[in-house]
Amino acid sequence: MTPAGLPEFVRHDVDLSRHTTLALPGRAALFAEIRQVEQLARLAGSRLARRFVLGGGSNVVFSGDFDGLVLHIAIRGRELIGEDQDSWIVRAGAGEGWHEFVGWTLENGWPGLENLALIPGTVGAAPIQNIGAYGIEVAERFLALEAFDLRSGTIRRLDHAACRFGYRDSVFKQQGWHREGRLAITHVSFRLPKAWRARTAYADLAAELAGRRIVAPTASEVADAVVAVRRRKLPDPGVLPNAGSFFENPVVSAALADRLGREHPDLPTYPQTDGRVKLAAGWLIEHSGWKGRDLGRAGMYENQALVLVNRGGASGSEVLALARAVQADVRERFAVELSPEPVIV
Repeated sequence: MTPAGLPEFVRHDVDLSRHTTLALPGRAALFAEIRQVEQLARLAGSRLARRFVLGGGSNVVFSGDFDGLVLHIAIRGRELIGEDQDSWIVRAGAGEGWHEFVGWTLENGWPGLENLALIPGTVGAAPIQNIGAYGIEVAERFLALEAFDLRSGTIRRLDHAACRFGYRDSVFKQQGWHREGRLAITHVSFRLPKAWRARTAYADLAAELAGRRIVAPTASEVADAVVAVRRRKLPDPGVLPNAGSFFENPVVSAALADRLGREHPDLPTYPQTDGRVKLAAGWLIEHSGWKGRDLGRAGMYENQALVLVNRGGASGSEVLALARAVQADVRERFAVELSPEPVIV
């Protein structure tokens, strides 16, 4: 055990900038890389005031130092665990890279996740955020997850209903479990359909496939097209630090969407099943004058206004100041509230 009464794999005073794609300065008082569930069991019941569960660091903003324990989930492994006449069932460790996992499913002939290719982060983070892109959310393919409860020292299994998925939302966000470090996802299982049909309705994706003269794409061809579109629009975090899409696409009343549509006919709108309408946050930000514009050492990316980037040496306070400024201008111009997508710690 360490002098703090914690296991030997817990490190002190660790640089967090190396563990997040925004590369903001900050240090964790305590840090543990979790490769096995048994490590979590050794930490169960610890009386630390603060814990935070970290995956790939692509959807988190550390606003400064963290005075508790950061649990970096690095549990690996992926396997086919079942099959029936309708589906293949696959299971992966929470520390698997999401894009690599998607590629593995396609290499094995198990389609269904191709529209979610190249989304940064880990398998374990995917259901927390209910990641989505190009017409599909992970909830549609999700079967169940296993999570270690650090308070009780037990493993919990949450099925689809228990996760209470919503738009970029889940019970983990609703209950704050990811923030308070109570539950650490260890494995996630997915049901992938044998009766597969390509989802290509989104304009950018359809245009990319048309440019390749592909009329009836395979799942791998859809994934390749998604990757090409994302690489054109989004910066590589290894070159220009960023957290991907920084704001959620807002969902507004039909009345507000109708008014905005009359005033701005080119505003992309997506009707929802509950009668409300989803708007394109990137369009709102761009038309509020923020595309390619910086505030201090942080800015909104010139090729995609939805992406907040660290131009070099930005601090957490600079990122949050930029986010607030963008929100204020969108609110003033369109009467729409933007919500940050990353977890802010």
